[in-house]
Amino acid sequence: MAEKIVKTSMRNVYGDTLARIGKTNTNIVVLDGDLAKSTQTIRFGKCFPDRFFDMGVAEQDLMATAAGLAASGMNPFASTFAIFGSGRPWEQIRNSICCPNLPVKIVVTHAGVSVGPDGPSHQACEDIAIMRALPNMKIVAPADSVEAEKLIEFLAEYYESPVYVRLARMNTPVVFGPDFKFEMGKSHVMKKGSGITVISTGVMLFTALEAGRLLEEKGISAEIIHMPVIKPLDAAAVVKSARKTGAVITIEEHTIIGGLGSAVSEVLTDKYPVPLKRLGINDLFAESGEPEELFKKYGMSEDDIVRAAVRMVKAKPKTAAAKRVKKVKKAKKVKGRK
Repeated sequence: MAEKIVKTSMRNVYGDTLARIGKTNTNIVVLDGDLAKSTQTIRFGKCFPDRFFDMGVAEQDLMATAAGLAASGMNPFASTFAIFGSGRPWEQIRNSICCPNLPVKIVVTHAGVSVGPDGPSHQACEDIAIMRALPNMKIVAPADSVEAEKLIEFLAEYYESPVYVRLARMNTPVVFGPDFKFEMGKSHVMKKGSGITVISTGVMLFTALEAGRLLEEKGISAEIIHMPVIKPLDAAAVVKSARKTGAVITIEEHTIIGGLGSAVSEVLTDKYPVPLKRLGINDLFAESGEPEELFKKYGMSEDDIVRAAVRMVKAKPKTAAAKRVKKVKKAKKVKGRK
Protein backbone atom coordinates (compact mmCIF):
# COMPACT_ATOMS: atom_id res chain seq x y z
CA MET A 1 0.00 0.00 0.00
CA ALA A 2 1.34 3.43 -0.93
CA GLU A 3 2.31 5.68 1.96
CA LYS A 4 -0.28 8.37 2.63
CA ILE A 5 0.81 11.88 1.68
CA VAL A 6 0.22 14.41 4.46
CA LYS A 7 -0.26 18.00 3.29
CA THR A 8 -0.16 21.07 5.53
CA SER A 9 -0.23 24.84 5.15
CA MET A 10 2.95 26.92 5.25
CA ARG A 11 0.83 30.03 5.85
CA ASN A 12 -0.84 28.60 8.94
CA VAL A 13 2.48 27.48 10.34
CA TYR A 14 3.97 30.90 9.63
CA GLY A 15 1.24 32.66 11.62
CA ASP A 16 1.34 30.13 14.48
CA THR A 17 5.14 30.26 14.72
CA LEU A 18 5.19 34.05 14.90
CA ALA A 19 2.54 33.98 17.64
CA ARG A 20 4.45 31.33 19.60
CA ILE A 21 7.83 33.04 19.34
CA GLY A 22 6.30 36.44 20.05
CA LYS A 23 5.50 35.39 23.61
CA THR A 24 9.19 35.39 24.56
CA ASN A 25 10.78 37.46 21.79
CA THR A 26 9.28 40.90 22.35
CA ASN A 27 11.55 42.40 19.69
CA ILE A 28 9.40 40.94 16.91
CA VAL A 29 6.91 43.25 15.20
CA VAL A 30 4.68 42.23 12.31
CA LEU A 31 3.33 44.35 9.47
CA ASP A 32 0.81 43.38 6.81
CA GLY A 33 -0.79 44.98 3.77
CA ASP A 34 -4.51 44.37 4.34
CA LEU A 35 -4.11 40.62 3.79
CA ALA A 36 -3.53 39.37 7.32
CA LYS A 37 -6.27 36.74 7.09
CA SER A 38 -4.67 35.29 3.96
CA THR A 39 -1.03 35.51 5.05
CA GLN A 40 -2.13 34.34 8.53
CA THR A 41 -0.22 37.10 10.31
CA ILE A 42 -3.60 37.78 11.91
CA ARG A 43 -2.69 35.02 14.38
CA PHE A 44 0.15 37.16 15.69
CA GLY A 45 -2.03 40.27 15.58
CA LYS A 46 -4.68 38.74 17.82
CA CYS A 47 -2.07 37.82 20.41
CA PHE A 48 -0.03 41.03 20.27
CA PRO A 49 -2.12 43.89 18.86
CA ASP A 50 0.40 46.46 20.12
CA ARG A 51 3.11 44.90 17.94
CA PHE A 52 0.98 44.33 14.83
CA PHE A 53 0.48 46.98 12.15
CA ASP A 54 -1.96 46.62 9.26
CA MET A 55 -0.66 49.16 6.77
CA GLY A 56 -3.56 48.76 4.32
CA VAL A 57 -3.12 48.64 0.57
CA ALA A 58 0.07 50.68 0.75
CA GLU A 59 2.99 48.34 0.12
CA GLN A 60 5.54 51.14 -0.28
CA ASP A 61 4.60 52.44 3.15
CA LEU A 62 4.64 48.88 4.49
CA MET A 63 8.30 48.37 3.52
CA ALA A 64 9.43 51.87 4.47
CA THR A 65 7.85 51.51 7.92
CA ALA A 66 9.45 48.08 8.34
CA ALA A 67 12.80 49.68 7.50
CA GLY A 68 12.25 52.34 10.14
CA LEU A 69 11.39 49.74 12.77
CA ALA A 70 14.50 47.72 11.87
CA ALA A 71 16.66 50.85 12.10
CA SER A 72 15.21 51.36 15.59
CA GLY A 73 16.43 47.94 16.70
CA MET A 74 13.22 45.94 16.20
CA ASN A 75 12.92 42.70 14.24
CA PRO A 76 10.15 43.34 11.67
CA PHE A 77 8.33 40.71 9.60
CA ALA A 78 6.56 42.36 6.66
CA SER A 79 3.98 40.25 4.83
CA THR A 80 1.67 40.42 1.83
CA PHE A 81 1.17 38.43 -1.39
CA ALA A 82 4.34 37.80 -3.39
CA ILE A 83 3.15 39.85 -6.36
CA PHE A 84 2.60 42.89 -4.12
CA GLY A 85 5.62 42.38 -1.86
CA SER A 86 8.17 42.20 -4.65
CA GLY A 87 6.80 44.51 -7.34
CA ARG A 88 5.03 47.53 -5.89
CA PRO A 89 7.56 48.45 -3.18
CA TRP A 90 10.73 47.49 -5.05
CA GLU A 91 12.24 50.98 -4.77
CA GLN A 92 11.62 51.12 -1.02
CA ILE A 93 13.10 47.64 -0.60
CA ARG A 94 16.15 48.67 -2.61
CA ASN A 95 16.83 52.07 -1.08
CA SER A 96 15.41 51.84 2.43
CA ILE A 97 16.08 48.17 3.28
CA CYS A 98 18.86 46.71 1.14
CA CYS A 99 21.09 49.76 0.76
CA PRO A 100 21.47 50.25 4.56
CA ASN A 101 21.38 46.43 5.00
CA LEU A 102 18.52 46.41 7.51
CA PRO A 103 17.27 43.03 8.83
CA VAL A 104 13.70 43.24 7.53
CA LYS A 105 12.11 39.84 6.91
CA ILE A 106 9.85 40.12 3.86
CA VAL A 107 7.69 36.99 4.13
CA VAL A 108 5.33 36.70 1.17
CA THR A 109 2.63 34.14 0.39
CA HIS A 110 0.70 33.15 -2.74
CA ALA A 111 3.83 32.80 -4.89
CA GLY A 112 4.09 31.10 -8.28
CA VAL A 113 1.50 29.39 -10.45
CA SER A 114 0.26 27.33 -7.50
CA VAL A 115 -1.85 30.40 -6.67
CA GLY A 116 -3.95 28.76 -9.37
CA PRO A 117 -7.34 30.25 -10.31
CA ASP A 118 -6.32 33.78 -9.29
CA GLY A 119 -4.50 33.92 -12.63
CA PRO A 120 -1.49 35.83 -13.97
CA SER A 121 -2.27 39.07 -12.13
CA HIS A 122 -1.54 37.28 -8.84
CA GLN A 123 0.92 34.57 -9.93
CA ALA A 124 4.31 36.02 -8.95
CA CYS A 125 6.70 34.04 -11.14
CA GLU A 126 9.46 36.64 -11.38
CA ASP A 127 9.84 37.69 -7.73
CA ILE A 128 12.99 35.67 -7.06
CA ALA A 129 14.70 37.30 -10.04
CA ILE A 130 13.65 40.76 -8.85
CA MET A 131 14.92 40.18 -5.31
CA ARG A 132 18.04 38.30 -6.37
CA ALA A 133 19.38 41.35 -8.18
CA LEU A 134 19.45 43.37 -4.96
CA PRO A 135 22.72 43.54 -2.98
CA ASN A 136 22.50 42.25 0.63
CA MET A 137 19.17 40.46 0.02
CA LYS A 138 18.95 36.79 1.01
CA ILE A 139 16.25 34.61 -0.63
CA VAL A 140 14.67 31.48 0.83
CA ALA A 141 11.90 29.23 -0.53
CA PRO A 142 11.02 26.45 1.97
CA ALA A 143 9.60 23.18 0.70
CA ASP A 144 7.05 22.40 3.40
CA SER A 145 5.55 23.63 6.66
CA VAL A 146 8.25 21.99 8.78
CA GLU A 147 11.00 23.87 6.99
CA ALA A 148 8.91 27.06 7.10
CA GLU A 149 8.59 26.76 10.88
CA LYS A 150 12.32 26.16 11.39
CA LEU A 151 13.10 29.05 9.05
CA ILE A 152 10.90 31.52 10.96
CA GLU A 153 12.48 30.39 14.23
CA PHE A 154 15.90 31.04 12.69
CA LEU A 155 14.90 34.47 11.37
CA ALA A 156 13.57 35.52 14.76
CA GLU A 157 17.21 35.73 15.89
CA TYR A 158 18.78 36.77 12.57
CA TYR A 159 19.95 40.37 12.22
CA GLU A 160 22.65 40.18 9.53
CA SER A 161 20.69 41.22 6.42
CA PRO A 162 17.25 41.52 4.83
CA VAL A 163 15.63 38.22 3.84
CA TYR A 164 12.93 37.49 1.26
CA VAL A 165 10.90 34.37 2.15
CA ARG A 166 8.63 32.78 -0.44
CA LEU A 167 5.65 30.75 0.82
CA ALA A 168 2.97 28.94 -1.15
CA ARG A 169 -0.77 29.38 -1.02
CA MET A 170 -1.58 25.68 -1.47
CA ASN A 171 -1.09 22.99 1.14
CA THR A 172 2.17 21.14 0.50
CA PRO A 173 3.32 17.57 1.23
CA VAL A 174 5.32 17.21 4.44
CA VAL A 175 8.83 16.09 3.51
CA PHE A 176 10.94 16.86 6.56
CA GLY A 177 10.81 15.45 10.07
CA PRO A 178 10.73 17.38 13.37
CA ASP A 179 14.53 17.23 13.72
CA PHE A 180 15.08 19.29 10.56
CA LYS A 181 17.43 22.27 11.02
CA PHE A 182 17.55 25.33 8.80
CA GLU A 183 20.94 26.82 7.90
CA MET A 184 21.38 29.92 5.75
CA GLY A 185 23.16 29.11 2.49
CA LYS A 186 22.95 25.33 2.90
CA SER A 187 21.29 22.78 0.61
CA HIS A 188 20.12 19.24 1.39
CA VAL A 189 20.92 16.08 -0.54
CA MET A 190 17.59 14.27 -0.28
CA LYS A 191 18.63 11.28 -2.37
CA LYS A 192 22.10 10.27 -3.52
CA GLY A 193 22.67 9.30 -7.14
CA SER A 194 25.29 9.10 -9.85
CA GLY A 195 23.47 9.39 -13.19
CA ILE A 196 22.00 12.89 -13.09
CA THR A 197 21.47 15.74 -10.61
CA VAL A 198 18.01 17.25 -10.01
CA ILE A 199 18.01 20.49 -8.03
CA SER A 200 14.69 21.90 -6.80
CA THR A 201 13.58 24.79 -4.64
CA GLY A 202 10.39 25.56 -2.75
CA VAL A 203 7.29 23.48 -3.37
CA MET A 204 8.88 21.55 -6.24
CA LEU A 205 10.88 19.31 -3.88
CA PHE A 206 8.17 16.66 -3.59
CA THR A 207 7.84 16.61 -7.39
CA ALA A 208 11.60 16.15 -7.71
CA LEU A 209 11.56 13.27 -5.22
CA GLU A 210 8.74 11.57 -7.13
CA ALA A 211 10.74 12.00 -10.35
CA GLY A 212 13.75 10.43 -8.65
CA ARG A 213 11.66 7.39 -7.75
CA LEU A 214 10.39 7.05 -11.33
CA LEU A 215 13.91 7.40 -12.71
CA GLU A 216 15.14 4.60 -10.45
CA GLU A 217 12.51 2.36 -12.04
CA LYS A 218 14.07 3.21 -15.41
CA GLY A 219 17.54 2.35 -14.18
CA ILE A 220 18.70 5.97 -13.83
CA SER A 221 20.30 6.98 -10.55
CA ALA A 222 19.23 10.55 -9.79
CA GLU A 223 20.73 12.72 -7.07
CA ILE A 224 18.00 14.98 -5.65
CA ILE A 225 19.11 18.24 -4.03
CA HIS A 226 16.79 20.63 -2.23
CA MET A 227 18.06 24.22 -2.56
CA PRO A 228 15.90 26.34 -0.22
CA VAL A 229 18.34 29.26 -0.23
CA ILE A 230 18.62 30.69 -3.73
CA LYS A 231 20.83 33.50 -2.50
CA PRO A 232 23.45 32.85 -1.25
CA LEU A 233 23.42 29.65 -3.32
CA ASP A 234 25.23 26.57 -2.03
CA ALA A 235 27.69 26.59 -4.95
CA ALA A 236 29.91 23.90 -3.42
CA ALA A 237 27.03 21.41 -3.36
CA VAL A 238 26.14 22.17 -7.00
CA VAL A 239 29.72 21.61 -8.20
CA LYS A 240 30.22 18.50 -6.08
CA SER A 241 27.12 16.83 -7.51
CA ALA A 242 27.82 17.96 -11.08
CA ARG A 243 31.30 16.41 -10.91
CA LYS A 244 29.71 13.12 -9.92
CA THR A 245 26.78 12.98 -12.35
CA GLY A 246 27.89 15.09 -15.31
CA ALA A 247 24.41 16.55 -15.98
CA VAL A 248 22.02 18.81 -14.04
CA ILE A 249 18.30 19.62 -14.13
CA THR A 250 16.76 22.49 -12.14
CA ILE A 251 13.06 22.69 -11.35
CA GLU A 252 11.35 25.77 -9.89
CA GLU A 253 7.90 27.32 -9.65
CA HIS A 254 9.25 30.52 -11.17
CA THR A 255 10.45 31.84 -14.50
CA ILE A 256 13.63 30.15 -15.68
CA ILE A 257 15.05 33.64 -16.16
CA GLY A 258 16.85 34.93 -13.06
CA GLY A 259 15.78 32.27 -10.57
CA LEU A 260 17.22 28.96 -9.37
CA GLY A 261 18.10 27.75 -12.87
CA SER A 262 19.97 30.94 -13.66
CA ALA A 263 21.85 30.83 -10.34
CA VAL A 264 22.91 27.22 -10.91
CA SER A 265 23.88 28.03 -14.50
CA GLU A 266 26.13 30.85 -13.31
CA VAL A 267 27.90 28.52 -10.87
CA LEU A 268 28.40 25.77 -13.44
CA THR A 269 29.59 28.17 -16.12
CA ASP A 270 32.22 29.60 -13.79
CA LYS A 271 33.33 26.45 -11.99
CA TYR A 272 32.36 23.20 -13.73
CA PRO A 273 30.47 23.35 -17.04
CA VAL A 274 28.14 20.39 -17.64
CA PRO A 275 24.87 20.02 -19.60
CA LEU A 276 22.04 21.85 -17.80
CA LYS A 277 18.27 21.82 -18.34
CA ARG A 278 16.15 24.46 -16.59
CA LEU A 279 12.50 23.57 -15.93
CA GLY A 280 10.04 26.26 -14.89
CA ILE A 281 7.93 29.03 -16.42
CA ASN A 282 9.35 29.69 -19.87
CA ASP A 283 9.14 33.50 -20.26
CA LEU A 284 5.34 33.81 -20.30
CA PHE A 285 2.32 34.72 -18.20
CA ALA A 286 0.51 31.58 -17.08
CA GLU A 287 -3.23 30.88 -17.28
CA SER A 288 -5.73 30.37 -14.50
CA GLY A 289 -6.20 26.79 -13.37
CA GLU A 290 -5.64 24.31 -10.58
CA PRO A 291 -1.99 24.02 -9.42
CA GLU A 292 -1.42 20.46 -10.66
CA GLU A 293 -2.96 21.32 -14.04
CA LEU A 294 -0.66 24.30 -14.41
CA PHE A 295 2.41 22.33 -13.37
CA LYS A 296 1.70 19.86 -16.17
CA LYS A 297 0.83 22.51 -18.75
CA TYR A 298 4.05 24.42 -18.19
CA GLY A 299 6.42 21.46 -17.99
CA MET A 300 6.92 21.29 -14.22
CA SER A 301 5.60 17.81 -13.36
CA GLU A 302 7.55 14.71 -12.33
CA ASP A 303 6.98 13.32 -15.84
CA ASP A 304 8.65 16.39 -17.33
CA ILE A 305 11.67 15.87 -15.08
CA VAL A 306 11.84 12.21 -16.06
CA ARG A 307 11.66 12.95 -19.79
CA ALA A 308 14.37 15.59 -19.51
CA ALA A 309 16.58 13.29 -17.44
CA VAL A 310 16.26 10.37 -19.86
CA ARG A 311 17.22 12.59 -22.80
CA MET A 312 20.17 14.08 -20.95
CA VAL A 313 21.52 10.74 -19.75
CA LYS A 314 21.37 9.35 -23.28
CA ALA A 315 23.12 12.44 -24.65
CA LYS A 316 25.80 12.66 -21.97
CA PRO A 317 29.34 12.73 -23.38
CA LYS A 318 31.45 9.70 -22.62
CA THR A 319 33.55 10.00 -19.49
CA ALA A 320 37.26 10.71 -19.70
CA ALA A 321 37.95 7.16 -18.50
CA ALA A 322 35.80 5.69 -21.28
CA LYS A 323 37.58 7.83 -23.84
CA ARG A 324 40.98 6.64 -22.60
CA VAL A 325 39.91 3.00 -22.86
CA LYS A 326 38.69 3.58 -26.42
CA LYS A 327 41.96 5.30 -27.31
CA VAL A 328 44.04 2.40 -25.92
CA LYS A 329 41.95 -0.18 -27.78
CA LYS A 330 42.31 1.76 -31.01
CA ALA A 331 46.10 2.04 -30.55
CA LYS A 332 46.40 -1.72 -29.93
CA LYS A 333 44.34 -2.49 -33.01
CA VAL A 334 46.51 -0.26 -35.21
CA LYS A 335 49.68 -1.80 -33.75
CA GLY A 336 48.40 -5.31 -34.43
CA ARG A 337 47.86 -4.49 -38.11
CA LYS A 338 51.48 -3.46 -38.47
